[in-house]
Amino acid sequence: MNSSAKASPWWTSSVHADRRPFLIGRNAIQAALRGFFAREDFIEVDTAVLQVSPGNEAHLHAFATEALTTDGQRAPFYLHTSPEFACKKLLAAGEERISCFAHVYRNRERGPLHHPEFTMLEWYRAGESYESLMMDCVRILALAAETVKTGTLAYRGGESDPFAGPERVSVAEAFERHAGIDLLASVATDGSTDRNHLAAELRRVGMRVADDDGWADLFSRVLVEKIEPRLGFGRITILDEYPVSEAALARPSARDPRVAERFELYACGVELANGFGELTNAAEQRRRFEIEMAEKARVYGETYPIDEDFLAALALMPEASGIALGFDRLVMLATGASRIDQVLWAPVAEYGR
Repeated sequence: MNSSAKASPWWTSSVHADRRPFLIGRNAIQAALRGFFAREDFIEVDTAVLQVSPGNEAHLHAFATEALTTDGQRAPFYLHTSPEFACKKLLAAGEERISCFAHVYRNRERGPLHHPEFTMLEWYRAGESYESLMMDCVRILALAAETVKTGTLAYRGGESDPFAGPERVSVAEAFERHAGIDLLASVATDGSTDRNHLAAELRRVGMRVADDDGWADLFSRVLVEKIEPRLGFGRITILDEYPVSEAALARPSARDPRVAERFELYACGVELANGFGELTNAAEQRRRFEIEMAEKARVYGETYPIDEDFLAALALMPEASGIALGFDRLVMLATGASRIDQVLWAPVAEYGR
């Protein structure tokens, strides 16, 4: 076979026949999760894709577009990278438990676990701790497995038992266990970070350090190379208490001001969800967004606007916890698919085709 030959399109009957069991599993899991949230008294909401800001995370890349007003004026818009801003506005409006299956859009992302358009499941609990979201995750993963009649979540030869109790480990504990690095020695009580201290730690354990690496770059390198590939095997892992500087939308922990109420959920080395005890201090949120956009300008030479309506709503938003789960990835692991495009009914066209 010619190695340069292109694969058949997803819409050919033979390819679709191979994909169809995954897609039927997807529909069954989505229906089961909708039932779960209905039983928990959640209201399912639907948010606009077009937003004045796609989000303000330094390393997320959005799709930009523009609207024409009735008099022909041009107004910039973005396809949202998450329904988060809109969902939090609904919390400010008075909703208390909301869930949302949202198509979201991220540029510069395509691979076995990434797609430029994918489905994110977000849900929020007003007046409840972020630990309640952890319990939701445990129940949701078990429900997904039950729905497609499997006893394990699987990806690339790795397996995770969704019915076993989850492992909960802090980011600092994971750095010590898997990389031999004392992470919090480089974080001050006001949340500021010491780049040189962390760089010295990486060099000590034989990891690469570039002259222009910031603290966040070094943190991410350890996380990606040493920690994430070891999480969620045998049972689910909840990676908890991220440094405050790596949790722009989360409130600081009452236990330790150096870390925040942020956790991520892993199975088979795959990140499935990202949850927060939500930050509701609008002034602090603005400050963090400005830091993120300064970093984006430094690395990529661009920034995204801040949604002023979001900050205004944040000042009215109740204490809440919220989480975003990559629905397509969950379907992959539950059905045994090896690539995200296998669980998408109609994938985005390949670039250049």
